[in-house]
Amino acid sequence: MWHANQCVRPKVPRGRKEGGVATTGSRATSTQPRTRTRTRTRTRTRTRTRTSESDMAEPPSDTVGLTFREDTALTKMMRLRVSSLQRSGQKRQDGERLLLPHEAVYRLDFNIQGLNFSRWCFSLSGHGRVTITGISQNWTPDLTHLMTRQLLEPIGTFWRNADDPEDSAIKCLEADMQEFCERIAELAKVRKVMYFLFAFKDGAEAANLSCSLEFTPEI
Repeated sequence: MWHANQCVRPKVPRGRKEGGVATTGSRATSTQPRTRTRTRTRTRTRTRTRTSESDMAEPPSDTVGLTFREDTALTKMMRLRVSSLQRSGQKRQDGERLLLPHEAVYRLDFNIQGLNFSRWCFSLSGHGRVTITGISQNWTPDLTHLMTRQLLEPIGTFWRNADDPEDSAIKCLEADMQEFCERIAELAKVRKVMYFLFAFKDGAEAANLSCSLEFTPEI
């Protein structure tokens, strides 16, 4: 299941109809008979309350939460590789994947190897797009350069468009996210750490991002 945390729950735009009531400013004008409107509005309010409580509920006690953290040393090492090639005028190795200016290297550390994916927890303030590309277990950054063949598919993508309200829900491709997380769970069985390329586009900033995964241990 995919889940995206929101810092602020979406607001109902002014002038939008909800539950048979058109909200305009501080007054609500009924568009249905009074008795029916009151009943329908009360029912929908209970539904929203249950959803809010579910979103804010604590994860089960057997859930393992893993937070993506930037590997600043590895990010710096890859940036030095780019600047070294630029100074010397040399070309990158055939098939080598260089770090782009808007990218950084993140990592997940697995204390438990047997995990089943449960959900994403993702929060992004403001607007922009964040893409997350997994790197296969074949990369040993202290020994070899990163190669394009070591990048996994599909990638994870989250975004909020510039014309969306800042408190609107984050968008994503859920099918890709599900497959992406299942790949992570598979690699967690044979790795104690996994690396990722985070790309920040269209105004997204690392300081405004919070991203983690929740797993349940295999029985």
